[in-house]
Amino acid sequence: MKKRFLAVIPCIALSFLFATPVFSQQTKAPISPEDYYITLAPLPEFQKTCVSIIANLKRHHYQELTLNNDLSSRIFDNYIDSLDKGRAYFTAADIAEMQRYRYVLDNALAQGNLQPAFDIFNLYQHRTVERFAFMANFLESKVDTLDFTKDETLLRDREESPWPEDKKALDDLWRRRLKNELITRRLSDTGSEKTEENLLKKYTNSLNRSRQMKSSDVHRIFINTFTELYDPHTQYLPPRASEDFNIHMSLSLEGIGALLQMDNEYTKVVSLVKAGPAEKSNLLKPGDRIIGVGQENEEIVDVVGWRLDDVVQLIRGPKGTVVRLRIIPADSADSAMSKVIPITRNTVKLEDQAASSKVLDIPLEEGGTRRIGVITIPAFYADFNAHQAGAPDYKSTTRDVRRLLEKLKEENIDGLVIDLRDNGGGALTEAAALTGLFIDKGPTVLVRGRRNRVESYPDPEPGITYDGPLAVLVNRMSASASEIFAGAIKDYRRGLIVGTQTFGKGTVQSLLNLNRDSGQLKLTIAKFYRVSGASTQHRGVHPDISFPSEYNLEETGESSLPEALPWDTIRPIRYKPYHQASLTPIVLRVKERHDKRTEASAEFKYLKGYNTYVETLRQKETIALNEKTRKAEKESSEAFFLDLENELRKAQGEKPFKDYEALTASRKAENEETDDSDEKEEDDDTLLEECAYVVSDFAMMLKQEKTN
Repeated sequence: MKKRFLAVIPCIALSFLFATPVFSQQTKAPISPEDYYITLAPLPEFQKTCVSIIANLKRHHYQELTLNNDLSSRIFDNYIDSLDKGRAYFTAADIAEMQRYRYVLDNALAQGNLQPAFDIFNLYQHRTVERFAFMANFLESKVDTLDFTKDETLLRDREESPWPEDKKALDDLWRRRLKNELITRRLSDTGSEKTEENLLKKYTNSLNRSRQMKSSDVHRIFINTFTELYDPHTQYLPPRASEDFNIHMSLSLEGIGALLQMDNEYTKVVSLVKAGPAEKSNLLKPGDRIIGVGQENEEIVDVVGWRLDDVVQLIRGPKGTVVRLRIIPADSADSAMSKVIPITRNTVKLEDQAASSKVLDIPLEEGGTRRIGVITIPAFYADFNAHQAGAPDYKSTTRDVRRLLEKLKEENIDGLVIDLRDNGGGALTEAAALTGLFIDKGPTVLVRGRRNRVESYPDPEPGITYDGPLAVLVNRMSASASEIFAGAIKDYRRGLIVGTQTFGKGTVQSLLNLNRDSGQLKLTIAKFYRVSGASTQHRGVHPDISFPSEYNLEETGESSLPEALPWDTIRPIRYKPYHQASLTPIVLRVKERHDKRTEASAEFKYLKGYNTYVETLRQKETIALNEKTRKAEKESSEAFFLDLENELRKAQGEKPFKDYEALTASRKAENEETDDSDEKEEDDDTLLEECAYVVSDFAMMLKQEKTN
């Protein structure tokens, strides 16, 4: 049977080559940028909000920062970066002119004076309008001057590039960007006779939207430029954003179940709500960039450069309706590899978040099988209201897992896998209580707050519910409470950690209400530490047995976030390991068997080959602007992925695809079938099955140790 993979083949679209523009040019008066200039100013209420935010950060944040010239310089750089990360709007002369603000932002903030921030933003607004007008005018009158046979290139990442010297240099940069957009659209499945016309519509819409910015938008952008220097999870939420945050936390609004953030001009998927519509569809992944949104069968609207809250509003909608997203997959090396995915909006069902179990029978070389139990935990949940009300049957992760463990023990399992893949965390108390099901007694996690005060969370109940062989299966999106549990299991030598390095979110946040109608401040108040004294922050938990990663470790996880708090250690607390002797000798023997097994596995060869090739594509620093070259690159990628897929299909006894079009058609049919079904059919899971083999080997070797 076909194995399920979280890695998705990038959509490499059909190509069309055009030598000349395809829509008739009409003589129109050039667009004047001056018609779209706006000048915004801070509102009086911003001063009180600003002073309140600074006071709360000083009083409550885990990290203490001092408002001085050094911090002012960092705020300046971060603000410029937040506005023009790709260095495509400001010139070197603009940056030189704005240097006068570098060392005054600290004093201005302390006084609640946001005029310097607004001065910088107003210049930025003028520059963006000038660029949009340039593109619109170029499309109207000069697009036929573009030479798609010329061997030019465009840098994929301009974050570290010099600022363009002057307007002429900017014009050349944007001319190249236009060539790239045209080639991208021609090579994608949006290629049509209206390519240039649609681009013109995009830039005229951008001009109109540029006049819709409000003073409150500038206030939010600048304040968060400042709060982000504390850490990436500290954020000012103005009234509208605060409402959105509370809706997200309660999971009450019907949508797709995705947490989004801005990444330069793109809307980026940070994480997916477990068992939400997006996660169930298997079409959207963390790291994907959303570049267009459409309702049902309506035209897809280009949302590059849009404000995040406006994109969110477009994506939301009534339960049962379909939203169509145009995305650039996280593993795409070229923006031409975009695709449209349909997701049916729905609410997240509580029962889908609950822990569940099953049993896998693992064959033995000497004959027979080992029965390996699997408990999948999507989130660390607890119905606190029901618990406080005294309800005897309130739901919680620990209560549900205890019940499942008793059931699995009755089925005579020989080992157990706790599957925490994509579990983004939840209740800290549940992480501590769940750990207690697998140890007799002792501390489970340490929490250090301001001024180095450390609190220990003990196992709430003595005794062990399950004492057999154990492995915890994790991936890059296993975060927070998942890392607390995995770290405790590793430190107590209670079991093996299998999979990939976890997310690395080892911090605690709190939400504070600001002045009336001023919104809220989310800020970091503490850090998590394992009982061994090592932080889970930044580094996460490393596996004993490593699997190929479904996610790009450099672009996902805490370590990929700017200003993430560092990894560090504190004094360990006394605890008694479950196994007194080190598990290292056993781990080495288990790994040896794992390596031998996966080297012969067609599924693991597929995953490794996929990851290696995508990483090679990702290392490319430039994008070719010769259309023939891009077409050849596309065909080369198509051939690679077709060969990779067909090798897997042959090994699984399935008929290979005739060509890449047949492959993409098959994937599309699978996705539509999944999206039309409320309950996704359970597929074979290669990584879970291999983890069960690892536990089987672990059980055998533990038994041998006892015999010896």
